[in-house]
Amino acid sequence: MLDDGKALVLFSGGQDSTTCLAWALDKFGSVETIGFVYGQRHAVEMTCRAPVREAMWGVNADWRARLGADHVIDLSVLGAVAESALTQDIEIAMNAEGLPTTFVPGRNLVFLTFAAMLAYRRGARHIVGGMCETDFSGYPDCRDDSVKAMQLALNIGMARQFVLHTPLMWIDKAATWALAKNLGGDKLVEMIVSETHTCYHGERSTRHAWGYGCGTCPACELRAQGFHKFSAGG
Repeated sequence: MLDDGKALVLFSGGQDSTTCLAWALDKFGSVETIGFVYGQRHAVEMTCRAPVREAMWGVNADWRARLGADHVIDLSVLGAVAESALTQDIEIAMNAEGLPTTFVPGRNLVFLTFAAMLAYRRGARHIVGGMCETDFSGYPDCRDDSVKAMQLALNIGMARQFVLHTPLMWIDKAATWALAKNLGGDKLVEMIVSETHTCYHGERSTRHAWGYGCGTCPACELRAQGFHKFSAGG
């Protein structure tokens, strides 16, 4: 039925999902990745995925044997339906409900559903995502309650016993950098800095101490603040 030693990681090519991939490679004997094309403005993140996966081999020799197939799902309909600053030319700001305009309604719910569909076919019991409630942008579908509700719904609806893991749920961005170092040392930290992408604007022409990005969007600011706190030992 489902292999308890096999995991599927929601992998965007960003800092959080790369850290989650390292976490999964450290814990499971077989790990596959899934990514989604949904009309995101920062689609450059998709071009980072293959280099990051390959760079994992140089971080830990054991991870090379454990890292399996990559799967990319076309969810362009999500970008067509959702009105968001991540999928349309809309200003990044807070809306009248107090949510950031970068919120794509239902995105993580859809991602987890498709991940479970693939995990069902691939026989993977464990599904790993980078959702975080401690240091997030206010997205309702990043909350622990949302993920737990999805696990229940998926297990009932698919008659399986999937386990949804969110290693970053209760840690801030500085602790995420620290987790990466604990998992893969300075090699993994440097690889995350140089290869991953977080910037909402898809900017990769300027490299900062914490990586590439515009330096001013909420994603860049959060990543930079966390890196500086981590570097300072905080």
